[in-house]
Amino acid sequence: MNQYDFVVIGSGPAGRRAAIQAAKLNKKVLVIEKGTRVGGVSVHTGTIPSKTLRETALNLTGWRERGFYGRSYRVKQEISAEDLRRRLLITLDHEVDVLEHQFARNRVSQLRGAAHFIDKNTIEVVKDDGEIIRVEANAVLLAVGTRPYRPAHIPFDGVSIIDSDEILEIKEVPRSMVVIGAGVIGIEYATIFSALDTVVTVVEPRDSMLEFLDKEIVEDFTYQLRDRNMKLIFSQTVEKVEKEPGGKCRVTLANGRAMIAEMVLFAAGRVGATDSLNLSACGLEADSRGRIKVDAGTFQTAVPGIYAAGDVVGFPSLASTSMEQGRIAARHAVGAPAHEPPQYFPYGIYAVPEISTCGLTEEEVLERGIPYECGVAHFRETSRGHIMGLDSGLLKMIFSLKTRRLLGVHIVGEGATELVHIGQAVLNLKGTVEYFVENTFNYPTLAEAYKIAGLDAWNRMGELKGA
Repeated sequence: MNQYDFVVIGSGPAGRRAAIQAAKLNKKVLVIEKGTRVGGVSVHTGTIPSKTLRETALNLTGWRERGFYGRSYRVKQEISAEDLRRRLLITLDHEVDVLEHQFARNRVSQLRGAAHFIDKNTIEVVKDDGEIIRVEANAVLLAVGTRPYRPAHIPFDGVSIIDSDEILEIKEVPRSMVVIGAGVIGIEYATIFSALDTVVTVVEPRDSMLEFLDKEIVEDFTYQLRDRNMKLIFSQTVEKVEKEPGGKCRVTLANGRAMIAEMVLFAAGRVGATDSLNLSACGLEADSRGRIKVDAGTFQTAVPGIYAAGDVVGFPSLASTSMEQGRIAARHAVGAPAHEPPQYFPYGIYAVPEISTCGLTEEEVLERGIPYECGVAHFRETSRGHIMGLDSGLLKMIFSLKTRRLLGVHIVGEGATELVHIGQAVLNLKGTVEYFVENTFNYPTLAEAYKIAGLDAWNRMGELKGA
C-alpha cells in the first residue's frame, strides 16, 4: 500500500494550493482527481470558463465601446457559439499546463480515478480502466467541489434545457433565454448572454437577488439590467418546464404566467460532490446539499486528520478564498504553524457590469449600531470614465464616524473586481477617510473614484481635526 503524509481529493483551487503548500513543507503528497485533466470545476466548468466567456462576449460585441458608438455597434456582426468556445479552449489548455507544471516542479504525485474511503486513513481509488489502488494517508483534504443542482421536475436535455456546466457546450447562441435562479452563477450568465443581445428573463423565488450585497449596489445593478431590457421576475417559483413541438421551451410559473424561450438555464444552486466518497466509512456526514461542516479556523472536519476546503464547505464558494482555505488546511494537517487570514476578503461577481465588495454593507453597519457616513462616486464623474464612454458605475465607501476608519467598500461597474483591492488594503490596514483625501491617485484612472468618494464622505463627516 502507498503511504503519504497528505492526500488531497480534488485538484481545484483549494486542492492544488493545499497540495503545493504541503509539498513545499517537504511532505509526501498525492492528489487524486477523477477528471481526465487536473484543475477541477474552477478550470473546466466554473470560474475560468465563465470569465473567459464573459471577456469573449464583451470583446466580440464591442460592449465597452457602445457608450460612444451606440447600442447597435458590434465588432463581429454574427457571433457563433464556436466563436465563444475558441478562446475558451486556448485558455483552459494554458491553465491545465500551468497546473501540471506546478505539480511536477513541487514533486506532487497525481492519480486519476474516483476516490472513496475505506476508513479514516485508507482511500481506495478506482481508475477508468477498472484498476483499483489503495493509498494510506496521515491526513486527508476533501476538495471535491460542487456540481449543479438538478431537481427531478426539470427535464434537462443538454441542448435547450441545461445546467451551468452544459452551457459551455451549446451549439448556438440563443435568441431568447429564461434563467431560473438569480444567484451569482445565474446572474453572471444572464448578463453575459444579454450582452450578446439574447433576450433574457430571470426568475427568482426570493423578493430580491444577491442579498449578501449592499442594497444600494443591488439597486443600481438592477436598474442597469432593466435599462437594457432584461426582465427580472422576483417572488415567483417555476412550476413546470416543457419542450414545445417547434423546439422552443415553455416555462410556467406558480402564478400561471408562461414564457416561451429558445433556451432555459437552470442555475438555482449547487451540491457538494461528496455522495461517492463513502463518508460514513470515516465517520463523516454531509448535509442535504452535500456540504461538509468544518472548523472555521483550521478547516478540520469532525474527524481528526480529515480536512475540507473550497466550495464543498459552503459560503463564500470563491476560487480566491478556496485557495487560501486549502493552504491553511494543509499547514494544519501537516503540523505547520498557520496564520489566520485577514478579516476582510473581496467578493467578485463577474456579471456585466462587474460587482465587487469588501467589508461591511450599510445594512450590517446599521445592524451593529455603528454611527457612520458614506461617500459615493459615480464613474461618469472621473475623466477616465469620460474617456471610456461610461455612463454608469458606482463606488461607495462606508466610514465610522467615531474612528473615521473605512468599514466597507462596494463597487458596481467596469473594473470593479480590480478596483476593490485598494479598499481591501485600506480595510485590513485599518485606514481612515484621511487616506483617500490626502493620497494621490494616477490621473486619469477609475481609481480616482476613491478620491471623489473619500472627499464626499469627508465633507459629510465635517472638517479634519487640526486642518
